[in-house]
Amino acid sequence: MSRYPVHTLESAPLQSKPVLQQLQQAFGAIPNVAAKMAASPVLINGFIGLFERVHASSLTEPQIQTLLLTNAVTNASEWPVAFHTALALKQGVSSADVDAIRRGDLPANAQLAALSALARTLIEQRGRLSDADQQRFIDAGFSAEQLLEVIAVVAASTITNYTSSVTQPKLETPFEEFVWRAGIV
Repeated sequence: MSRYPVHTLESAPLQSKPVLQQLQQAFGAIPNVAAKMAASPVLINGFIGLFERVHASSLTEPQIQTLLLTNAVTNASEWPVAFHTALALKQGVSSADVDAIRRGDLPANAQLAALSALARTLIEQRGRLSDADQQRFIDAGFSAEQLLEVIAVVAASTITNYTSSVTQPKLETPFEEFVWRAGIV
């Protein structure tokens, strides 16, 4: 028996239900990782607040999905890699760029490569960016404020990545074609 049930709208703690309803409206279903996250109203409510702000930032949806996919790969988090592969493709990120990120490489698109490199460096260096790292990002056409927005995306995805790694949600059927295994490229 799993320590972390896949909650439904009926079984979730009362304080988690509004978030699950919101996710169901946004995606047409409650993602399994969120259904497990719902066991902690503190976690799921903190996640949704940051998630909403990330998607209201100055970054485009393809840019956000590039970051989320890069973060999932860098954190070796399998469920989010499959999920964000599907969303990145849906948002218009090229299949070649998605495949590159899934292999741990940089996308061919220069701006997406700058985002991906920055996110990977943030995670691997635990937030310690050199002046050169920051300048490369700005030279790619981004602002100093957008660098801070990238930090928010990394924070939001870390919640999902870590929750997925701890709770091991089952991958939903629509994402099975994008299955990814850590350490296998």
